[in-house]
Amino acid sequence: MIARVITDIALDREFDYLIPAALEKDIRIGSAVEVPFGNSKRNGYVLEICAESTYSSQGKLKELSGFAHNRAHIPEKLITLGKWMAEYYCATQEHSIRTLLPAAVRSGKVKALVTRVFYLPDQAAAEKFIIDNADAKRVVKRVEVVKLMLRIHEGTLTEISGHPEYSPGAFDALRKAGLIACREETLRRDVFGEVEVVPGKPLPPTADQQKALAMVEELLDRKVPQHVLVLHGVTNSGKTEVYLQSIAKTLERGKSAIVLVPEISLTPQTVRRFRSRFGDRLCVLHSRLSDGERFDEWNRINSGEAQIVIGARSALFAPFRNLGLIVVDEEHESSYKQSESPRYMARDVAVMRGKLEEAVVILGSATPSAESVYNARQGKFLLCRMDAQVADKPKPIIRIVDRRLDPLPEPGSSNLFSPVLIDAVQERLERAEQTILFLNRRGYARSLCCPACGYEARCPECSVNYNYTYSRRREILSCHLCGAVIPAPECCPECGSPDIIYRGSGTEKLESCAHGVFPGARIGRMDSDTMRSSSDYEVVLDKFRRGQLDILVGTQMIAKGLHFPGVTLVGVINADHGLSMPDFRAAERTFQLMTQVAGRAGRGDRRGEVIFQSSKDSEVLQFAANLDFDGFAQYDLEFRQMLNYPPYTRLIAIVFRGEDESVLANFAANFAAQLEPYKHANLKITPPAPAPIEKIKNKYRYLMTIRGTGLKTIREAIRVLALHRPLPKNIDIAIDVDAQYLM
Repeated sequence: MIARVITDIALDREFDYLIPAALEKDIRIGSAVEVPFGNSKRNGYVLEICAESTYSSQGKLKELSGFAHNRAHIPEKLITLGKWMAEYYCATQEHSIRTLLPAAVRSGKVKALVTRVFYLPDQAAAEKFIIDNADAKRVVKRVEVVKLMLRIHEGTLTEISGHPEYSPGAFDALRKAGLIACREETLRRDVFGEVEVVPGKPLPPTADQQKALAMVEELLDRKVPQHVLVLHGVTNSGKTEVYLQSIAKTLERGKSAIVLVPEISLTPQTVRRFRSRFGDRLCVLHSRLSDGERFDEWNRINSGEAQIVIGARSALFAPFRNLGLIVVDEEHESSYKQSESPRYMARDVAVMRGKLEEAVVILGSATPSAESVYNARQGKFLLCRMDAQVADKPKPIIRIVDRRLDPLPEPGSSNLFSPVLIDAVQERLERAEQTILFLNRRGYARSLCCPACGYEARCPECSVNYNYTYSRRREILSCHLCGAVIPAPECCPECGSPDIIYRGSGTEKLESCAHGVFPGARIGRMDSDTMRSSSDYEVVLDKFRRGQLDILVGTQMIAKGLHFPGVTLVGVINADHGLSMPDFRAAERTFQLMTQVAGRAGRGDRRGEVIFQSSKDSEVLQFAANLDFDGFAQYDLEFRQMLNYPPYTRLIAIVFRGEDESVLANFAANFAAQLEPYKHANLKITPPAPAPIEKIKNKYRYLMTIRGTGLKTIREAIRVLALHRPLPKNIDIAIDVDAQYLM
């Protein structure tokens, strides 16, 4: 028998090895193996087991060295998924298979925590020892230790040595005599800490929830041909309760479930609610865990100890062998897109994994993606609408405030708040209600300039004007493209003028201005500058939940999934900001974000109010203010169909990067020319040109796009040209199939 193996070198190539007779019974697809490779040995994974080799020199094949015992095996269906990802997303097979395992598991370096527990193997012998030596002064300390062990039964050395009766010499003597024995136990690193959760019970479903659960049961029992359900539920319609009861139905059928959330900030809140329902059958997987925690959680899944996993994008590859359900919450979120090879979209890979595993996939959102709406209209996915809020709560009152009509601000005052928003916040403070202020930009200011000489601070390694963000708390300028950080100057670096100006606003400035406009208000901030760990999220959200904060300022991490009944007002500072992006998805993202953040208001007993501050007329904001998803979807899909954009076509973006612009331009043009033979009537190729962000980290960037239908052949050609042909020095290619951004 022949094992087809990929090694840990990214060659995008399989190698054939003979399977020794000693391994034939145990080897399977997904086995981690050690193989001879040249003059060394390499680790790899078995992708296929076959009877014959495709190589002509089959008689010279080497044998597998054996299993890689310090590495985890991968379930066969996950291997199949990894191979599909490599082909579809134009990535090497090695990169795709690596994606299936957390680094902590893949490396083989992280070990389980093992402790030694000491105990009395023969209680009768221990009791006899005490009786026989009752008057023996020579062994009085040993008697005391035996009495201690009879009292506590067992414990680690740290636990036992904490008792006053403990004596190291007596303890060692008793161990040598066999009266005290030792066993090894594996400890689990606790990712939940000391957070206690009160057990919860299923809530009586509303009519909409009952309808959704009935459809899920039909899917679980394979009564319909589809396996994907788009759960389109308005905010506060109870989608999470549908997820919880769907998981319960899945567990009843002896199967497991995966729940994906788009933001790590949502994980603690989501986990708390799911743990109250499912207890220790639940585990989590996300990037905020330590390597040891991720190792333990992955192994809990792999061993069958856990039946549910919650996490961000990578949790999709949890090694369940009896998967029954995948939930993708906020399925429209672009954060489900991986930014490195393989550049997969977790929503789409979830649909493929569901197909391979015969599992149900729920795509939940208050604002489903254009792709999901289109697939539902085409009959590929089932659609379930949940249009009523739980307890029939009224929709929030949403107003658009035109900043162009505001009176001129007084000198030295903040221009971030309109008079309408100031009055609305003051009213909430007087009524002891809570407010969310949303601005999707972090930092204090967006640019630094000198009015005396015209100097503008720019990152020398990137090509975007005003791309330094100023943080007043840390007194630094940082580039959010390449990560460069420099001290903030006290005067102009060019002319020495002290009258430098910081322009633009971020959440740090919004928080500062809020303290000035609303003195005495208790204000918290959530953005990526302040939230460095999952405990940071918990601290701020817990304060807000307990009513210890009056105003919460933040970026999009506070726009989704949060349930705070005390919030009756949401203010969006620059609601039209996202519409200026040169991207065909800009309108969709803006509508989704505005709808999501509006959904944070009025989830309690009082009706909510939302204020969109804008400086331009916008149909998109009008749709959002009216909570008119159907109207917006029709508007957006008509626009995309007219211009032949996804979901009516597929889109591939290819970014060429290099240090020498002329060499890069020539290479990109030659690459495009080699794709010309694969062009057909339903395919449009935009030739390479400087990308909207032309340079990042001293590398020039050229962008070409391919869109249309029938992309399989050209995708295979791209894969060969990018992965199997040598690239010029200092040039690399990023292939993004189903690209979400074109910057």
